[in-house]
Amino acid sequence: MEPMETSQSRVAVAGSSGLIGTALTRSLAADGHDVVRLVRRSPRSKDEVRWDPKEGYVDTAGLTGCTAIVNLAGAGIGDHRWTDAYKRELRDSRVLGTSALATAAAALDEPPRVFLNASAIGYYGDTGRRAVDENAPAGTGFLPSLCVEWEEATAPAREAGIRTVVARNGLVIGSGGGAWGRLFPLFKAGLGGRLGDGRQFWSYISLHDEVAALRHLIDTESLSGPVNLTAPDPLTNREVTAAMGRVLHRPTLFPAPAPALRVVLGEMAGDVLGSQRVLPTRLLESGFTFAFPGIEEAIRSALK
Repeated sequence: MEPMETSQSRVAVAGSSGLIGTALTRSLAADGHDVVRLVRRSPRSKDEVRWDPKEGYVDTAGLTGCTAIVNLAGAGIGDHRWTDAYKRELRDSRVLGTSALATAAAALDEPPRVFLNASAIGYYGDTGRRAVDENAPAGTGFLPSLCVEWEEATAPAREAGIRTVVARNGLVIGSGGGAWGRLFPLFKAGLGGRLGDGRQFWSYISLHDEVAALRHLIDTESLSGPVNLTAPDPLTNREVTAAMGRVLHRPTLFPAPAPALRVVLGEMAGDVLGSQRVLPTRLLESGFTFAFPGIEEAIRSALK
């Protein structure tokens, strides 16, 4: 099969209103692709399709003719303190939604050529200074166990013979949302600083490269299974903090001590302070080229 190249390609996207989803749908539409957005309310236009991830409902008629189904949906990891109730929301919004879409894809008379589902480098847990790629096992703790369930929920699509790809996303550098959407205002105000001792590794990727990589996963017939979406050279939080200061021309004198983070963030502090040195081995081996591989150029790209 050839990669998607014609304007007749039809791509369904769940989670199209988020940071990554908004950028992806804009990119696809700009290149003439027909984008279908899955929404949880009543559709308001012909390019919207109703679904209810928690109830397992998808209006499969609206997916007819789709060459790709992309699932980026899920409650924000950092949007709330991790109470038991919010941890259930994090799980259900990912696992139940993925299962619903994978099942719907498998049930189509003409299945899509690819089912692309989001995951996260949280799969690996705290790797310390050890660099890991897609061959590494899952870590331990809430986020790794969530990612394992999330990825396993793609099984209906995979078992139906649909090429199924899991994008293990790193920290996406964008000004419109996500972790960096919160960091930029702090650093611009001169209130930025390292988190904890700053020695933990952050595996980042520019929003531009994130979208380009997702499109590469859609188009590359040889890719299936997990693929890390991170820049080639992970840096420590201390190094990232210094780069933010240089690009924004602001001091970075306000570190957040580990004990304070644990008080404010609770269980989530363990992941903020944890180290993830993740390499995009399969992405690079498949021929993908990063436009903004370095931290300063990635930060600048988000400010354009």
